[in-house]
Amino acid sequence: MRQLPRPSDNPAFSSYDDNDGSRKASPMTTNSAALVQSPSFLDRPEGRVAYDIEGDGPLVVLVPGMGDLRSAYRFLAPALRQGGYRVACTDLRGHGDSDATFTSYGDVETAGDVIALIEELDGPAVVVGNSMGAGAAAYAAAERPDLINGLVLVGPFVRNGKTTAMQRVLLRMAMARPWAAMSWNSYLPKLYKGQLPVDFDEYRKTVAASLRRPGYAKSFSLTTRTDHTIAESRLGEVAAPTLVVMGELDPDFPDPHAEAEWISQTLHGSVVMVPDAGHYPQSQQPDITTKAVLSFLEEADPRA
Repeated sequence: MRQLPRPSDNPAFSSYDDNDGSRKASPMTTNSAALVQSPSFLDRPEGRVAYDIEGDGPLVVLVPGMGDLRSAYRFLAPALRQGGYRVACTDLRGHGDSDATFTSYGDVETAGDVIALIEELDGPAVVVGNSMGAGAAAYAAAERPDLINGLVLVGPFVRNGKTTAMQRVLLRMAMARPWAAMSWNSYLPKLYKGQLPVDFDEYRKTVAASLRRPGYAKSFSLTTRTDHTIAESRLGEVAAPTLVVMGELDPDFPDPHAEAEWISQTLHGSVVMVPDAGHYPQSQQPDITTKAVLSFLEEADPRA
């Protein structure tokens, strides 16, 4: 397992304390953040999936997790483009600028959207998936190995967590349509354990507003019912080079180190543990995460 330097050891990193005492990334780490572009759309049988595409070079597709937006990669995407890659950031179906007209959601459905997008953009591609986007990316790699040159799995859900039946019922109730946006907005800060992005308050408001639009709370609620069993069942078929990026403080896993090691061993990949980061190291520690991803892409890049 590779252990990257802690923020205090990184000369390109500094931090400050917000008025509430929480640690946030300094503006130094956010200079590469770019405004979200006006999207293009991929036509799918039940609606459209939104994405933006920019840059020249080998294709990299960035897939966010449940309840998130493609701007979750607002720090990583510009750096990858500057590094010589053509980068597509996609919204999940029923999220962001994608349509909320779909009737089914989950790893298989998202994997189908990712495969269709790579075909649309004349792949193959390296796919970066965060949270449930990682499970979908792994499924897509098993389904279409010809289209996927590598996987970067960030805070990955590639199997179900160990929860009781009662916990699953309570989650389903909490994320039901009438109060889904409010519940997610309340829960989101817990997933950002550790360093907060400098623009966290603004980004959190954007996520909450997106869920309040007609039809989107229902789509989000249906997405929370995703069962990762089918993704786990296909892991043995994944041949693509794989990097697991896990926040050391990721609250979604009882032992983030152990989960990252299990995934990397199952997929014969490597691990980078990101200090002072929870479920979203790509925005909590963008400098460290970008360095790890670019290093991996150099190895997986067919130009090498």
